[in-house]
Parts: sequence; C-alpha cells; structure tokens
Amino acid sequence: MPRPRKCKNVCKLPDIKYFEGKDKNENVKPIIMDVEEYEVIRLMDKENLTQEECAIQMNVSRPTVQLLYSSARRKVAEFLTTGTSLKIEGGTYEVCSDQFSDCNCTHCRCNNRDK
Repeated sequence: MPRPRKCKNVCKLPDIKYFEGKDKNENVKPIIMDVEEYEVIRLMDKENLTQEECAIQMNVSRPTVQLLYSSARRKVAEFLTTGTSLKIEGGTYEVCSDQFSDCNCTHCRCNNRDK
C-alpha cells in the first residue's frame, strides 16, 4: 500500500487556470499541471525563493520541491514547444485560510512581501 501524499501549503491559487494552445482539436488532451507545481514555479521563479525557502513555505522537504520543480518545468517546456493547451488543476494541497488579503499563517511569507 503506497504512502498517502502529504498536503502541501499553497498561498495563492492561479488567477488563470487554462492556457489554450494552437491546436483546438477536442481529441488532444491538455497538459495538466498540479496546483503545487504551479506554486513551486511561482515561488522560485517569480518570488525568487531558494529551494530551501520554498520547502519551508510549502511545508515539504527540499527534495520534494526539486521533484515538483522538475516536473513543472517539463510541463511548461512541453506547452511552449508543442503548442498544446495547459491546464492547472488538482494535486494535494491546502490553500492559506485568507488568500484574498495578506495571509497571517506562520508557514508562508505572504504578509512579508514588499507592496
């Protein structure tokens, strides 16, 4: 029996969850990116956090962040090079309780960002 997946902390859900590619054929399935993969890309590439800082914020290990980041980058590369659609959904995560304003949780830096 496999070990249950650990819930990852996510502070911000994506504003846009679907990116339509050039091929609008209904038979072509979009690339699915988990919400936690999106969060790792957001934290490391947009917020410029290190893997260690990202791991602390998401309440996972650094190797888990590396796995999520590698998977997310492969999916983004496939989306950009093939023109297939990209959909952000699913995963095992918990969103900060107050995602629409500054978050007060102890595991994230939402309330410490420069405005």
